Amino acid sequence: MVTEETKSKKQRNGECIINRLPVDLIERIFLGLPVSTLLTCVGVCKHWHNIIRDPQFVALHLQCAPSYALLFSPRGLVSGEPYPSDAVLIDEAWSSSRYAVPVIGPDDFLFGSCNGLLGLYTKTSMIKIANLATGECLHLQKPAKNVKGDHFCFYSFGFHPVTKEYKITHFLGDCINGRRPHNKDRFNIIQVYTLGDEKWKDFRTPKALSLISVRNSGVVNVDGKMYWLTEDMSANCQHSVMSFDLLEESFAMTQLPAAYEDHDYYGPRKFWIRDIDGKICIVTAQTSHYDARTVLGELQIWTLDNTAEQQRWSRKYNIKNPPNYILGPHFVHRDRILTQLGSDDVCSYELLSENFKIDLSKMVKLLDFSPHGQNLQSHNCVKSLVRLEVFSKAGIVRRPKQWDGWELKKWEAWEQNLAKKETMWSRLYEDEHKKTASTQSLHARLNHLLPQILDDVMRQQICMKNNQICAAFADQVIPYRDGS
Repeated sequence: MVTEETKSKKQRNGECIINRLPVDLIERIFLGLPVSTLLTCVGVCKHWHNIIRDPQFVALHLQCAPSYALLFSPRGLVSGEPYPSDAVLIDEAWSSSRYAVPVIGPDDFLFGSCNGLLGLYTKTSMIKIANLATGECLHLQKPAKNVKGDHFCFYSFGFHPVTKEYKITHFLGDCINGRRPHNKDRFNIIQVYTLGDEKWKDFRTPKALSLISVRNSGVVNVDGKMYWLTEDMSANCQHSVMSFDLLEESFAMTQLPAAYEDHDYYGPRKFWIRDIDGKICIVTAQTSHYDARTVLGELQIWTLDNTAEQQRWSRKYNIKNPPNYILGPHFVHRDRILTQLGSDDVCSYELLSENFKIDLSKMVKLLDFSPHGQNLQSHNCVKSLVRLEVFSKAGIVRRPKQWDGWELKKWEAWEQNLAKKETMWSRLYEDEHKKTASTQSLHARLNHLLPQILDDVMRQQICMKNNQICAAFADQVIPYRDGS
């Protein structure tokens, strides 16, 4: 018979054997484990805790972490009905997992994803940085309060590979006294916050720039620089790429590639700025006269190659019969285009070569995102061990909430709306029941009075009319039959 003392001794010996392994071997084993398992291992012993929490190990694990496509749809009205924000993760095998992003609340708006951290805009005075895997949230004050016209798409979130700093940026629209918009379509200031600092910093742009271009084309962060499109009437296509170096705190402008062939029977040409495989890309196509989101003609994708001597555009893809909508800020994941067909279906298509035509019959449907069809975003995302506690100097770090029942909480607004409808139908049913009972009572009293009417013709007419009125309640009432 094995005693408790013997079991305890064997357990101690086993732990000693594991911990006698070289640290680098233990690290290699841990590098192959998912974040959820490592979070459990942290509590096993102090030795494992120190390995897993070490910043160098966190960085190495981040490099090895598999990439996900994160689809996000902001809250809004769909066919007049309110729906909360929703998110879906699509893994390496292109399988989707809905309700797998509990750090995104029903009223949150996603403005960026970086190293497993999500930037979330709220309607309150706070913005949130949340770790997708651990559930930790860092709550920060917005850079400006009570600014009318502020929008989640005017924020971005990135990481500088040299300084190892996380940066939040905000395009501040022209305002009077920081409140009332002076020119809601332009901005002169970019506000930057470094996680761990105490306040935001303001940087004035070389000239007034277009907020509309930011909203329409998107913002991407690559290698410590933030890129977006801005109006440039001196350029052939009337747009240029604007960049802001988060380390040097300097601005630069780059002309767009100029090899396009426009067709008269298509609508205006549109440009988007996207991140493909860690490179700045310009996506361009002619769009419909009736819907600026609908792509027509050929879709061209150009990559900006940055070298020590110069910047050079090279055409990466030329796609005929392209998808209807261009998602952003990442619409190419690994070797596939991620897109929408219609308003709800999310599909993928393999990038076959530099020049090819998409065969819609070979599109792979990933999921039906109904009823969230509009304003769909696509982000690259990983699950990481990056801790937010080290950045809590100017914010509040909140521990992960329990995920049990989170799905119901996320859909709370929708559930409340449904409950209101059910209450309304219940009241209607009660009113109908009362009217039915009242009709039955009146019918019985009238039947009791009918024999007192001596005129046979009049009695029969009243009887017939009474039965017609009560025909809808045939199951509840017994019609009077004249015995004359």
